[in-house]
Amino acid sequence: MSNATSDLEKRLGYSFKDPALLKLALTHRSHSAAHNERLEFLGDSVLNCAVGHLLYRQLKQFDEGDLSRVRSNLVRQQALHDIAQTLSLHQFLHLGEGELKSGGLRRPSILADALEALLGAIFLDGGFAEAARVIDSLYTPILKQVDPKTLGKDAKTLLQEFLQGLGLPLPVYSVVATHGAAHSQVFEVECVIAKLAITVLGSGSSRRAAEQMAATQALSAVREATASVPKKTRRARKSSPPPQAALVFEDKERKA
Repeated sequence: MSNATSDLEKRLGYSFKDPALLKLALTHRSHSAAHNERLEFLGDSVLNCAVGHLLYRQLKQFDEGDLSRVRSNLVRQQALHDIAQTLSLHQFLHLGEGELKSGGLRRPSILADALEALLGAIFLDGGFAEAARVIDSLYTPILKQVDPKTLGKDAKTLLQEFLQGLGLPLPVYSVVATHGAAHSQVFEVECVIAKLAITVLGSGSSRRAAEQMAATQALSAVREATASVPKKTRRARKSSPPPQAALVFEDKERKA
């Protein structure tokens, strides 16, 4: 076992009995004929079950619909990409030369798939209990940092609700650039909130993913920008929303 993969095992809190499984989980199809896609398929199932069990234990006040909504949000590509980044998973992946040159190590889909493959490998190597333990350790900190009332809502929804609460018009999203080959593009999306003079960029493997990332950054910027605004001013904005800005946004939506 190399020092590099030993570092990954420490971050996961799991040591492989069969190092070949770990190597396979980290190997993209562009690198060799033996790759991680079957492990990804297995890991996806393990992840859904383990996260479902975790939510069942920790969110006792949630009904079936809410639990499904939350789980869907926690196992989507962007959430997996975020976890992969905390593990610095890109440092351990084996990609083909062409994929490396096209920026594959930063592509959310590749990182998310590799994380699922890694979980599938842990399941095969140590059983479901060990895989669930690792998944619990990765997700418990996330659950502690979020508001149960907003958990499961995506960033675009949260941003829209926050702006509506302030009586401000909705944000405008537009694709400003695309990179990479047609089958593995990276989109850059701009999110503009004109009334607050906020413009941010987000990137992702799809337009939707890029919009979500841009919305996440915009929400942070809006919260910071409005933190010092007196409540009286906020109430005034809420009671008198600017109709012209709203009409401009609606018109752009129709044209789109």
